[in-house]
Amino acid sequence: MNKDPNPDPGSAHSIRYYNRYTRKIESEAVYGEGFLRWVYETSCGRLALHAMVKRAWFSRWYGWRMSRAHSRAKVQPFIERYGLDSTEFAEDPAAYGSFNEFFFRRLKPECRPVVTGNHLAAFPADGRHLGFTDIHRTQRWFVKGQEMPLQALLQSAALADRFREGTLVFSRLCPVDYHRFHFPVTGRMTAPPRLIDGSLLSVNPIALCRDLGILTRNRRYLTQIDSPDFGLVLMLEIGATCVGGIAYTAVGENVVKGEEKGYFQFGGSALILIFETGRVKLAEDLVEHSQAGRELYARVGDLMGNKV
Repeated sequence: MNKDPNPDPGSAHSIRYYNRYTRKIESEAVYGEGFLRWVYETSCGRLALHAMVKRAWFSRWYGWRMSRAHSRAKVQPFIERYGLDSTEFAEDPAAYGSFNEFFFRRLKPECRPVVTGNHLAAFPADGRHLGFTDIHRTQRWFVKGQEMPLQALLQSAALADRFREGTLVFSRLCPVDYHRFHFPVTGRMTAPPRLIDGSLLSVNPIALCRDLGILTRNRRYLTQIDSPDFGLVLMLEIGATCVGGIAYTAVGENVVKGEEKGYFQFGGSALILIFETGRVKLAEDLVEHSQAGRELYARVGDLMGNKV
């Protein structure tokens, strides 16, 4: 494996990740990078963060701006700047009534095939992913020494104890990504998504490498999926700065791998999947690059792991 000269994706240099499809280490084009670095890396920015940016009203206001008709003028320049493939879109770019409509766009189904076989688990979204085979022994997330406090994340001592030595996959969606999320396994939702309220802080590595606890303080929804093949699986949708909302489109309690669960409105966002110990073996490239402190770029429906 090529050694990454910048193994911490949230460092002051470019954010680096491994692209499964090009088989290269690439640099992320960060939407709003200047603003993010000002907010999280300067004293004045941190004051603004606590006074305004992390507040729900700020994200609602920004989401409202992106839902107005005049925002549609941003669509084509955004596509061109970040090199998006508009042939994947289910609609012509000119058909979107606002930037937000474009942001949570649908794709043509054939553009995101789902790995077949109930013994295989699929990535729930397009994004940059980290995978940890033993949460309890994880020594490193975005920087060495930060661990995931499960009880704070799940707001349940019983679940935290049940999954403390389980397997966790963190999926980070950038503003340039497809923002609909899908079920990773087939099974049954034991209850509707449960809201755990909180702030709306950035989930970009620029922020997370300084404070992983953001994930335990941000607004999030928790779903439990009872899977015949993978046991009980926890799925969390995590809001972030400028996310105008999380909408759910799945109907009924029985779910199928690859089926759409919902979508994030404007802004970066994240998903967390947690499996019970000994129930899933993560894909080799996901484990390899996560151990190096580097995210793996992969698309929704692609192979994430297999049943043990």
